[in-house]
Amino acid sequence: MTNKIIMWFRNDLRISDNPALIHALKTGNVIPIFIYEAEIHHHKKIGEASKWWLHYSLESLNQSLGGKLNFYQGKPIEILQKLHDKFQFTHIFWNRRYEPQNITLDSEIKKYFKKIQVEVESFNGSLLWEPLEILKDDKTPYKVFTPYYRKGCLINALKPRKPRDCPQDLKIFKDNDSLTLQNLKLLSPINWHLKMQKYWQIGENHAQKKLKDFVKNSLQNYKNGRDFPYLKNVSQLSPHLHFGEISPNQIWYYAQENYHEKIGEKNLDHFLSELGWREFSNYLLYHFPELPTKNLQPRFDDFNWQKNSHYLRAWQRGQTGYPIVDAGMRELWETGYMHNRVRMIVGSFLVKNLLIDWREGEKWFWNCLVDADLASNSASWQWVAGSGADAAPYFRIFNPILQGEKFDPDGEYTKKFVPELKKLPNKFLYKPWEAPTEILVKAGVELGQNYPRPIVEIEQSRNLALQTFKALKKTDNDDKLQ
Repeated sequence: MTNKIIMWFRNDLRISDNPALIHALKTGNVIPIFIYEAEIHHHKKIGEASKWWLHYSLESLNQSLGGKLNFYQGKPIEILQKLHDKFQFTHIFWNRRYEPQNITLDSEIKKYFKKIQVEVESFNGSLLWEPLEILKDDKTPYKVFTPYYRKGCLINALKPRKPRDCPQDLKIFKDNDSLTLQNLKLLSPINWHLKMQKYWQIGENHAQKKLKDFVKNSLQNYKNGRDFPYLKNVSQLSPHLHFGEISPNQIWYYAQENYHEKIGEKNLDHFLSELGWREFSNYLLYHFPELPTKNLQPRFDDFNWQKNSHYLRAWQRGQTGYPIVDAGMRELWETGYMHNRVRMIVGSFLVKNLLIDWREGEKWFWNCLVDADLASNSASWQWVAGSGADAAPYFRIFNPILQGEKFDPDGEYTKKFVPELKKLPNKFLYKPWEAPTEILVKAGVELGQNYPRPIVEIEQSRNLALQTFKALKKTDNDDKLQ
């Protein structure tokens, strides 16, 4: 009698280069399952944009599995116990997750099933390097990106494993008592997500196509072009990576194997280093599990963040009066995504110019981003606030006027998402309050009516931020994070 095997899909919604699936198929007949945990074991509820993506990612995976993906909802250990009572499976296979609560959960499940002689095997299907593999010479974790990546990963660590092809023979079967995808109710009844559908194609096949298109058409412009939001010089693979529709190993090796002289080493190296930053964020979360909720530098615990609901709401709605900031926030609401350069601009504006707690920004991004990732989102917000490991210094404050003029000089990106300014001459686009009345009238712009006046004065807010952040006193623990 052939063994029955559980293959538990989590953040690895693909069949190619899926280590757990490959090993499961070698062991017996596979029952592929997905458990919607209903936020029981997470730091917070999964965001609405992520739910939308998850629904269609699961739909795509189910199609790849011939409609035999089994859906469940509830506490994983209870569902697995019921499945064991029904099928008497001998093994559970999964790819590891690295969020603190999930590490604890997986450990509890392994411990339980070991007692009843069920083998649980886990694999690395989402990172290039295991967080425990990369340590300094003194066996402590790195806290600065460059030595972590250049020495810890590229020199001291083993090369990332080579990706493996999709299994040809899928010996899987369906549990007729499982739920349907629709039973999980991942799609919001208010249809907020409908507008995002025109911007994305979801699933493993589309992730692979996006990678190939990027390497062929955009990688050659990556290092210098990635900061310009109106250019298509970024991969936009982050949501596909987060949900595991593609593995970092597939990206890492495909980019290198398809390298040619026209691409240029600087573009390839810079792109690979961005995968390194993703690794570093997960590494920090693993070694510092308080990353999503607590300042890694304790001196920020005493910071007097402003609780200004008017400012926060204006920022969330893209109504700050600073066009590049407003364009970014509206892009987020419209598409579930924001260009990385613009993420830094809007993050700096919230934390430095409005003096609002970085956790408010993290919370909003978590709900609105299709690529909302606990490690990357938390690490990025702590970076821009200056409270994290290897963070931006307190005096690094992005000027939204200069940033707009430099990285969107013709306003192609800004005017797309702030159309009320599309007739305004570029000279005044990022400071419309300086435009003469006749120019504003001709452009159809009424400040305070159809476009807001700035909610803060940029130089005054910058000076206040410098004064406030400078007053923070370093602690011994802060020094350890540099």
